[in-house]
Amino acid sequence: MGDLNPAEAPQFLDRDGAPRLAFRFRPGRGPAILFLPGYASDMAGSKAEAIDAWATETGRAMLRFDYGGCGESEGRFDQGTLASWRDDALAMVDASEGDLVLVGSSMGGWLTLLVAIARPDRVRALVGIAPAPDFSDWGYDQDEKMRILQEGRIEQPSAYGPPMVTTRAFWQSAESQRLLHAPIAFEGPVRLLHGEADAEVPTWVSQRVAALVRSADVQTILVKDGDHRLSRPQDIALLLRTLDTLLESL
Repeated sequence: MGDLNPAEAPQFLDRDGAPRLAFRFRPGRGPAILFLPGYASDMAGSKAEAIDAWATETGRAMLRFDYGGCGESEGRFDQGTLASWRDDALAMVDASEGDLVLVGSSMGGWLTLLVAIARPDRVRALVGIAPAPDFSDWGYDQDEKMRILQEGRIEQPSAYGPPMVTTRAFWQSAESQRLLHAPIAFEGPVRLLHGEADAEVPTWVSQRVAALVRSADVQTILVKDGDHRLSRPQDIALLLRTLDTLLESL
């Protein structure tokens, strides 16, 4: 995988029969950090940018990318599913070399778990920021689930921009990837950051992940006044301190 000045255009990962994925890779000391964005987000989000800037300062390797249909990648957002975005993340893992530390925000936290299970020989540690595994189950009420199935999609107001679209294909794919019903097969260190004022993902989700993951090295950090995004300067500082301490321990 080549390197790129983040101020320049991204590179693209070509794949047969699948959208080209935009990515930016910063060479440096490993394990490399791989950032997985949340639902409808991309590699230009505030947390991804902050980690990339920190990686520049500390000489750490950093890889970030956009799921198919998101950001600068090819494809249509409404054709993406949890499984297809998991496969996008696996494609980036397989195109890279060496050990990885996965950092995932919200839905990206769900995907970090799925990727770690699929590539245990490559993933050394996980950092989840308000991880949201199984949100297809607990994130919608029964009426919303029925509308998704009957109408094929729903749109819901979002505090972060345009209405949030959920398609039947995404919801059904996500339901098939649920994790919170059984032990999660990952043995490496896990760090979970979660705001107690999170209106999107309840804190019990992080606590459930911590209980189910097989690793004995799991820490859950609750931010008393933190919201879902955890993007305030003090939240970013906490994330970077957590990541720095974790990487130095590997």
